[in-house]
Amino acid sequence: MAARHRRRTAAFAAVLVALPAAVGCDAVNKALDCVQTADSIADSVTSLQQAVENAANDPTQTDESLNAIENNLDKIGDKTDNADVNKAVDDLNKAVGNVRTAIKNGDNTPDVSPVTDAAGELTKVCTP
Repeated sequence: MAARHRRRTAAFAAVLVALPAAVGCDAVNKALDCVQTADSIADSVTSLQQAVENAANDPTQTDESLNAIENNLDKIGDKTDNADVNKAVDDLNKAVGNVRTAIKNGDNTPDVSPVTDAAGELTKVCTP
């Protein structure tokens, strides 16, 4: 009977040791997802800047860049419960919306610096 109790105790102890490691890995995986997606957003922001500069040649590129940013923001928003990350995502969504509105209102070269600033903030809060 004592041997059975020791085995259960050892098994229980193993679970207790493994649990924080599993939770820690999950947090690390979420952080890595955030960093990778923020990196993709940074690439999209660069594409947006280039698209705005070349809007006369191909106005569809601006819309495609904005779509790429929004798709990546959806990915981050779905994967995190971090308040700072969520605020940065909201700020970036708002900045993208403002660029869309400016384009819709006829501005062929909207100011994308708020998008760039918000993307920089997202990158900062995603960095582990």
